Amino acid sequence: MPPSALRDRKRERTRRALLEAAVDLFEARGYDAATVSDIAAAAEVGTRTFFNYFESKEELLFPQPDERVTAAVHAIATRRPDERPVEVLLRALRAAGDNDPGNTLGDDLTARIAVLRAQVSRTVPAVSGRAAHAQLAAQQEIARQLRAAFPDELDEVGAAALVGAVVGAVSGALTVLFQGRPPVEDAERLHHRIQETTTRVLAPFLTADRPTVMQAG
Repeated sequence: MPPSALRDRKRERTRRALLEAAVDLFEARGYDAATVSDIAAAAEVGTRTFFNYFESKEELLFPQPDERVTAAVHAIATRRPDERPVEVLLRALRAAGDNDPGNTLGDDLTARIAVLRAQVSRTVPAVSGRAAHAQLAAQQEIARQLRAAFPDELDEVGAAALVGAVVGAVSGALTVLFQGRPPVEDAERLHHRIQETTTRVLAPFLTADRPTVMQAG
């Protein structure tokens, strides 16, 4: 194995060790009580090494690029000729939820981080702000792509409103789902509950009348 590949594997092992240590400590002590020094010590590395992998403690809850947006954009690009904007959007959001090519952590660790992120974001402004920023950026990109796909039916405001309504409904429902949920839960069961909740929230959009033109003014 080339030296570069060995270095990459060692870095990935260290990164995962830090994430696992952080999740264990967050679940056992709470997010606020677990310090960067505690996490580094539990992973058997120094604090300086921690900052070689993560810029801050809150970044541990956002460990991988959100490639779900890429899945959503692909779904829009591969729309069928007879699909309307809301139908394409719903399919795009399903694709975003079902496909996570950036998930290299394994289902169990990813699920634990997802639950912790949802719980901590309700009480820690830094985490809440980062989550809100990520969601806003995703919504803006999806709305831009949706508008480009349906230029005769959606303007900038209409596309933003449609995406905001649907994404907001799903986000609100998932927030309620995570409230009071213990940090550790079977990953497969958690994923099923998320899909079930998302499908339930999207049902009214699927049965609603097809929209005509959504133009501002």
